[in-house]
Amino acid sequence: MAAFLLMESAMTQSNIPMDDFVAGFSPQGLPVRGRVIRLSEGTISPILKRHAYPDHLAEILGEAVMLSALVGSGMKFDGKILAQAEGDGPVSMLVGEYTKAGGLRGYARHEPERWAWLDKVNKGEKPHMPQLFGAMGRLGLMIVYANTDLKPYQGIVPLAKGSLAQCAEDYFRQSEQVETKLRLAVQRDVTGSWRAGGMMIQKIAGDLARGDTDEGWREAEALFSTLTDEELTDPALPAPDLIYRLFHEGGVAMDSDAQVLDDICTCNRDRLVGTLQGMADESLRDMVEPDGTLKVDCQFCSRSYSIDIDEVTSAAN
Repeated sequence: MAAFLLMESAMTQSNIPMDDFVAGFSPQGLPVRGRVIRLSEGTISPILKRHAYPDHLAEILGEAVMLSALVGSGMKFDGKILAQAEGDGPVSMLVGEYTKAGGLRGYARHEPERWAWLDKVNKGEKPHMPQLFGAMGRLGLMIVYANTDLKPYQGIVPLAKGSLAQCAEDYFRQSEQVETKLRLAVQRDVTGSWRAGGMMIQKIAGDLARGDTDEGWREAEALFSTLTDEELTDPALPAPDLIYRLFHEGGVAMDSDAQVLDDICTCNRDRLVGTLQGMADESLRDMVEPDGTLKVDCQFCSRSYSIDIDEVTSAAN
């Protein structure tokens, strides 16, 4: 994988875009590999505007979308990864999805009355995960392979911490045995557009060549702890500059082939028809419109489909 060493004079020479991308990096001299993501008008803004979520819910959904991309873009597989949170609180389901081709999408389901009550209790402050998803809330990271012969893989942890990032750190520590630090930030500007930025670093285990890596990891953690939400989302602070600001003492090798991301939904008519054909005819006829069609909207992108009832009932197959 192509990479370049970030130096002060190299900031403007990289091929890293300003927004809507994810890229890897490696601080020199530290036992760390990392990934950085920036989202804006081409991705997160239309995803969050599409359903007019309450601001804090939109922020947390944006975090889930970034989490799926940060994790998925570092994996060598063809398919998609979902960061999905579920529970019995005011938010029953929230999912961010990344496909290996760079498509992103997200969706959340909540109860407006319970959300309004929680917002009142919190006096407008951002709620923590147990408040949103209840005591039984859980976070799952699911890999769905394009090769249908391979079964999906899912790891699950409780949503017991304050933020989605902290819960994801627990996932990596417990399910993958990898020490991980995550920072995810989503903000709306004065024009109503959304911006998002995130960063993830993971500890590289020690071996005979590297020796013990605990001290180096503690140094990386200390540097990472200085990162702010404002830095992650600042349009005037390019990601290479931010990474250099954090790890400038030893330099940083950053991948030059950043992946461009886009707001792309994977819904399509053929897949929907296949799903409907798997339902009982009686259930389908209860859903039929007066004109003899089934009207179905994609929860993610709000695209509407109109399908003739005769196309999906057993008599037609």
